[in-house]
Formats: sequence, structure tokens, C-alpha cells
Amino acid sequence: MTAVRSETTPQQATAAPRFPTGFVWGAATAAYQVEGAAAEAGRTPSIWDTFSRTPGKVHNGDTGDVAADHYHRYRDDVRLMRELGLDAYRFSISWSRVQPTGRGPAVERGLDFYRRLTDELLEAGIAPVATLYHWDLPQELEDAGGWPVRETADRFADYAALMADALGDRVGMWTTLNEPWCSAFLGYGSGVHAPGRTDASATLRAAHHLNLAHGRAVGALRDRLPATAQTSITLNLHQVRPLTDSPADADAARRIDAVGNRIFTGPILDGAYPDDLLADTAHVVDWSKLVHDGDLAAIFRPIDVLGVNYYAPTIVSAPTSGAGDTRDDGHGQSDHSPWTGSEHIAFHLAEGRPRTAMNWAIDPEGLHDLLLDVSRDHPGLPLMVTENGAAFDDHVSPEGTVADPERIDYLRGHLDAVRRAIEDGADVRGYFLWSLMDNFEWAYGYSKRFGAVYVDYASQLRIPKASAYWYADVIRRHGLPAPEERS
Repeated sequence: MTAVRSETTPQQATAAPRFPTGFVWGAATAAYQVEGAAAEAGRTPSIWDTFSRTPGKVHNGDTGDVAADHYHRYRDDVRLMRELGLDAYRFSISWSRVQPTGRGPAVERGLDFYRRLTDELLEAGIAPVATLYHWDLPQELEDAGGWPVRETADRFADYAALMADALGDRVGMWTTLNEPWCSAFLGYGSGVHAPGRTDASATLRAAHHLNLAHGRAVGALRDRLPATAQTSITLNLHQVRPLTDSPADADAARRIDAVGNRIFTGPILDGAYPDDLLADTAHVVDWSKLVHDGDLAAIFRPIDVLGVNYYAPTIVSAPTSGAGDTRDDGHGQSDHSPWTGSEHIAFHLAEGRPRTAMNWAIDPEGLHDLLLDVSRDHPGLPLMVTENGAAFDDHVSPEGTVADPERIDYLRGHLDAVRRAIEDGADVRGYFLWSLMDNFEWAYGYSKRFGAVYVDYASQLRIPKASAYWYADVIRRHGLPAPEERS
């Protein structure tokens, strides 16, 4: 969303601020990043198994074969969640674990893992929040064309129906897709994510078919779930800022807002692709042939909650000599390929701000403004912050503890941004910390640590970091510590 800057500062927050009654405190993970057990109980390769085994694609040749071994250690991990006081745990389902070919009946052994996990969560008083797709397409479906072909949307709807039948009595909130922008633009555009393709037309075709998959999955879920169940999608909406007030920079921000945000929010929340997006990308794909009769109606289905992921703002300008300096794979904050409507645009790192280990600027105001932007553009739509967090260079002390004051400061600033957004009128229902534990960070392998819980990958020992105890205290208070109580 193009930024609307707030004049409220964190220093103006009231002492010991609290969150609304019913606000959900959670943490999140993704299947390929934490589960491991890559070839157990009938699971077949996903595109990330293939990609991570391709030389040069992932740092140090790391794979998710073992990851954080959550598949075998989920009971211990749920105990940790309970000790932190989490209200909810957002996890994703490995499509190829439950439907190895992406077609046909489910594999009961695969479903049984998620049944055991959800039962364990419910017994601990933690609400399971299931994401159907967090980037791990079954390799067999990619071999058949992947997201750029329409059939994948059909297969996804079938998969959604299988999962609703299997877990609909246990899971009350369902997310169709996590960050489809990354699936389309990083997977088929820049190629820094699986499946690693760099095809202009495939990128936009993938985006449309992901939208279609979402809509059809919502229909399948609604046909099978209890009326009380909630459906959602999670988007990594770009909080876009022009570098200057010039008309050229404003147009650069408009273009990135189109391919970064409105390519999804347009059909999903408004029922149509925006005209400027279609015009900007007409040289890449023929939208009149890509979008079939009935597609927009299928996509434009009511959802109960919109998930919003935020890490850093996106600062853009029309290029000048030497301008434009970022290429970041991560969660897709700035890596736009030049043939998707972002021609003649430069990307910039925010000046004068501290950075995370990912080299992302720490800017809580971006989250505050993004939540207000979405609320303004889509009034009446409840929001949840479904990912927010930071990687830092964490180390275990000789005493066996992990001090991470930078992460505590990061969380304090961003949670205060959420609280102020609520005060300013945004209907934000919850916050999910990314991530519960250190894990496989996609193309970065195991070199970046986002977790509130430290994972020693050799022993699989879990060590809650100082930020985990701080977050547990926030949950207990249902609010932030007063300024004088800084950890």
C-alpha cells in the first residue's frame, strides 16, 4: 500500500499500554522450514526439496531434510508454546505430505501428523491456525506446469477439500495461501525462490492462478467447514514509499503498489484487477485470455480475516544515475523483476535506520501505516498481523542462555505500532510472531535466525531466548511493559 505517514511517535504512547479484549497472541512457522522428516510416511518432494538440492541455490547447500525436526518433536514444541502462554499457533501443512502427487486421495499417515499436532495444541489450550500453502508445491505439479497453469488451481481446491474433511472438526481458522506474491514473483520471476524460474509471462500467470486457487479453496472450505470457522489469506503487502515528492517517484510507487499489492487485493477484495496494473503489464501477458469468464467471481469471495505480514517498507524512485541498490530475496520486500510493470524504478534502503541481520531497515511506523492503509481501503475487514519479526546474529552464552536485546527492541516497537494502529481505527485482531523457533530460512539456509527459541541444529536442543521470555510477559500482561520497565 502506498504510505500515509503517521505523525504519532512511539514516545507518545501511554504508559503500560494494553491491547483490546480478545486480542490473539501467537507465533508462526512453516512446514518446510521446521518439520524435517522429508521422506517419511509417504511424503514426496516439493519444489523446495528440489530447489534446495540444486547446487548454488541455497546458502551452504542447506536443505529442509531435518530442519528443526518439528515432525518428531512437536509435543516438546507445544509444551514450549504453552509455557510462553500462546493463544494460537500458526503452522502450514505440507501438501506433498498429505497428497504426495498433488492429486487423488489423501495419505492417512500424512494426515495423522496434523491430527496429532492439532490435538496436542487443543489439549494445551492453544488454537491451531492452519495455512494450506506456504510455498511447497508438490514437485509433480510443478513438473506439470506449476502455478502458471490453470490446473494447479483446480488441484489446490481439491487439496483444500481434503484438509477441511480431515481437520475441520479441530481447526477453526484456515489460511489459503501465504504470501502469494513471493510464490509468483520470486519463484517464477527473479528465480531466487523455488522453483527458480525466470519467465515474465509465467510470473503473471502464476499470480492469477494463485488468486483463482485462493477463491476456489475458500469455496471448498465453506462447503465443508462449520459456520463458525474462519477463512483468510495472508499477504505480504508492500508498504510503498516514494523516495521524494516528485511526480516521477510517485508514479514509481504507484507501479510497485500495483504489482506488489493490488494484483492480489484487487481481485480478492474488490472483484477486479486494477486498470493501471493491466496497462502496465500488457506487454507481458494478454489478460483478456488469461482471465476466463467466471474467474473474478470465483476469486471474489468473502473472507473473515486478512492476514498481513510486515518486515520493512519498500522505498522506490524513478532511476537516476547510480540509483537503486537493493536485491533482497527474504520475504520479497524489494526484489521486483524489470518486466512486471516495474521498469524504470529504483529501490532504496532506508537511510539512518538500524538494520536486521537480513539488512532490512527496522521501521515500526511502516507497520502502523500499513495497517491504517488497509483499513482505509477495505473498511470493515478484520486484520491480523500474521508475520512480523527479525533475524539477528544470536549466540549461546557460556551459561547456556541467549540474549537478544535487539529483537526485544524490535518487537517492542512493532507491537506498539500495532497498538497505536488499533487506537487510530484499524481492526487488528491478533499478532503472530515470526518465528516461534529458528528454522530453515529459504535461500539463506540456516544462516539466519528469526526464532524466539534458539535451535541448536546439531543436537536439536531448544533454548528460549530472552525475547521469548519478554514476549511471554507481554502475553501475560496483555500489553506492553511501561517505558521504565525496559528489559
